[in-house]
Formats: sequence, C-alpha cells, structure tokens
Amino acid sequence: MDFSNLNLVYSTDGGKIDKPLAKKSAPEGDGIVRIHRETKGRKGKGVTLIKGLALDEKALKAVAKEIKKRTGTGGSVKDFVIEIQGDQRDIVKILLEKQGYTVKLAGG
Repeated sequence: MDFSNLNLVYSTDGGKIDKPLAKKSAPEGDGIVRIHRETKGRKGKGVTLIKGLALDEKALKAVAKEIKKRTGTGGSVKDFVIEIQGDQRDIVKILLEKQGYTVKLAGG
C-alpha cells in the first residue's frame, strides 16, 4: 500500500510552534486626547470613547479604573481606547485636564 498520498492527521513532530505575540505599543498621537460619544452598534446605548492617550496597557487600565470610579459607571479598555458607559464627556474632560492632558470634545 502506498502511503505517500495520504494527509497527515497526527504527528508527534514539534512542527511549527507559534512564538508568543509581542506586546502592542500605544499608537503615536498628536498629544491631544479626544473624547467621543458613540451609539453605533450598541442598540442605542451611548458610550464615551477616550482616544489619544499615549500610555501602555497597564497605565491605560489604571486611568480607566480611576475614571470609572469617579463617574460611578462601568467601562473597559479595547485597542488603546477607553470606553465608559453613558455620556460622561464633561466629567471625563475635567478629570483628564486636572491630570495635565490637552483634551478636545469630538463627535456628537
């Protein structure tokens, strides 16, 4: 019987081993933090998006935690963007300006 045409189903050979993913670095920005309000894709529920903070993931999560605590809402960090539930733009703007960031309200 000729086994050369059969597909390999299982092998104990190490084969291709994926390397661990490199940590993503914060995207380069222009130094201005932009605060958006968005409802798209959220069944009409609004969220506040904070973009442009040039921080690593750990520092970004710490900032998000502080904002959530001050606003009394939930939120998360996704792809270097902080999402806070509800329309919290005014409160977030004041909090970030106190920390020394240049902040602009963007979008509707």
